[in-house]
Amino acid sequence: MAEKSLFDDEPARPKPAPQKRRTATAPAKPASADTDGNYSAADIEVLEGLEPVRRRPGMYIGGTDQRALHHLFAEVLDNSMDEAVAGHATTIEVRFTQDGLTVSDNGRGIPVEPHPRFPDKSALEVIMTTLHAGGKFDSKAYEASGGLHGVGVSVVNALSERLVVEVARSKSLYRQTFVRGVPDGPLEKVGAAPNRRGTTVTFQPDRQIFKTLAFDPKRLFAQTRAKAYLFANVTLRWKADPALLAGDKPPPAEAEFRFPGGLADFLAEEIKGRPVTAEGIFSGRAGEAGKRGSVEWAVGFVPVDEFSKSYCNTIPTPEGGTHEAGLRAALLKGLKAHGERVGHKKIGQITGDDVMGSVASVISVFVREPEFVGQTKDKLSTTEATRQVEGAVRERFEEWLAADPARSGLVLDGVVDKADERLRRRAEKDVARRSATRKTRLPGKLADCTQSKAEGTEIFIVEGDSAGGSAKQARQRATQAVLPLRGKILNVANAGRDKVMANQQLGDLILALGCGSGKTFDLEKLRYERVIIMTDADVDGAHIASLLITFFFREMPGLVAPPGGSPGHLFLAVPPLYKLTQGTKSLYARDDIHRAELMAEFKEGRQVEVSRFKGLGEMMPAQLKETTMHPTTRTLLRVTLVSEQNATRASIDRLMGNKPEARFQFIQENAQFAEAEALDI
Repeated sequence: MAEKSLFDDEPARPKPAPQKRRTATAPAKPASADTDGNYSAADIEVLEGLEPVRRRPGMYIGGTDQRALHHLFAEVLDNSMDEAVAGHATTIEVRFTQDGLTVSDNGRGIPVEPHPRFPDKSALEVIMTTLHAGGKFDSKAYEASGGLHGVGVSVVNALSERLVVEVARSKSLYRQTFVRGVPDGPLEKVGAAPNRRGTTVTFQPDRQIFKTLAFDPKRLFAQTRAKAYLFANVTLRWKADPALLAGDKPPPAEAEFRFPGGLADFLAEEIKGRPVTAEGIFSGRAGEAGKRGSVEWAVGFVPVDEFSKSYCNTIPTPEGGTHEAGLRAALLKGLKAHGERVGHKKIGQITGDDVMGSVASVISVFVREPEFVGQTKDKLSTTEATRQVEGAVRERFEEWLAADPARSGLVLDGVVDKADERLRRRAEKDVARRSATRKTRLPGKLADCTQSKAEGTEIFIVEGDSAGGSAKQARQRATQAVLPLRGKILNVANAGRDKVMANQQLGDLILALGCGSGKTFDLEKLRYERVIIMTDADVDGAHIASLLITFFFREMPGLVAPPGGSPGHLFLAVPPLYKLTQGTKSLYARDDIHRAELMAEFKEGRQVEVSRFKGLGEMMPAQLKETTMHPTTRTLLRVTLVSEQNATRASIDRLMGNKPEARFQFIQENAQFAEAEALDI
């Protein structure tokens, strides 16, 4: 019968006779001496060859699922990469066909001569059938390699239904076939190969071992491409049977990879099209590529941590380890040092988590005799790697930051934003924990309305206790609430998250509105239909209103009406600045321009008395009600975004943030308009 491929769904062929194993025996003993039931020395098994791998595959490749299936491919590919890193191979080819997976390289080729300890076997057969047999133990053949224990390719052989090795060496071609780890015959010299050298391994995973035999073409393609990024001196070729590439967005049938830019090219491709905090990639190399002690890195700055990869001796380490710890330390210390030099107020609050949560990164190290956690090498534990990476990266990072102050400012702000968010979440968690132990309360200075449902209600946020007193008397108690604030509130665009959450006035405001802030903001929980900022009609009042609008935009953006969208919930009251009186006739003017317009409505020849309100607190409650608070006689300005949120945020950061030079530049750019307006008045 013709042999089926690993992609066939037909029943498995009968399992061939298992490899012999030796069983230890013990001298017979009297039955009376057997005091432990039927358990004796005869029950102690000694597994030889590759039988331990087939009995417990999870100990060697982490399981029998699809991930483990791809681990087999990685082991074979890593052997070829070790040849390239050692300087003996320049090209690696991966072929994905119905006959299985094939990996070829043009390296030295596995030795084929008889092994000194096993003269009846070739070195190739010893490597393929014996655990802990290989050329990477003493670092003579390979200075920095991924194979450390001599179990990688022998494990692949043990777990393959069929595996074929071809070696072109000394102008001759050799071949040997294995079935479930057992030689299907001796090593054969196939013929001459004057223009060929290297090793080719073709394998089919064993259907008796794995839960699935379905390789993911996209994952195989990505594994192949990643190796080319990790070592710039190698070319990798990918070829696949088109019939195996069905599915959503399959990889191409053929591709060739060679990346002189290394990890910088890798990262640029991964984050292409995604939003970034600052343009440019911080990348570099230290040491000779592929040699022990060498480090290569690439770091991009993104609002959200979307990509992080690390490698040791070209082996992926998905769980990180000491090399990632070195990168983390270098970036954190470099940012703190630069932030202190430029006088950034909040640089002291950032942590390594804030930094790594603000970057997309790739780090690759080459270490002699690295130590990993587990056979699958998911995490690097070599302590030397931390010092190696930090020493290579930190100084260059500080130089990169100093070279472009504008870019480094964006990087610092992005990391500080992460720290602010972390502190806010922690503070809100503490508040939630405390609130869970007591009943919901409202701020003591809040004069709440009597209506319980939000529809038709409004809260006036007023400046000072004096204005608050007048507003409380002027309000409609059923639908209007009043919350007095003391002076100018904290500028949230220029303060750390810890200060924002510790501020009593902002805490009272958040509590009164009931809808939370930041990540916990929930518009459905807003206790009032309208939130109205009511401040004095002067420069100080305008400044307080600006601070409040900044707070609402940053912490409760859902209150602000988007461009062309919902009506929003945030408004500005328009109190008068002047009262104009002539006899029994009184009019109220919002500002100087409005006053000039109203003067034309009075009779000529009679004096008009003009009085200026110093603040809302000086107005009688009846006047405040008539001019500013009563729904039928007042004027409200709806706060609406005129551009998208990102553009608005940039403007607010420029005008309200912690960079006075940005405000100074804005004043210089717009001073002519202010002068022109002053001349018109």
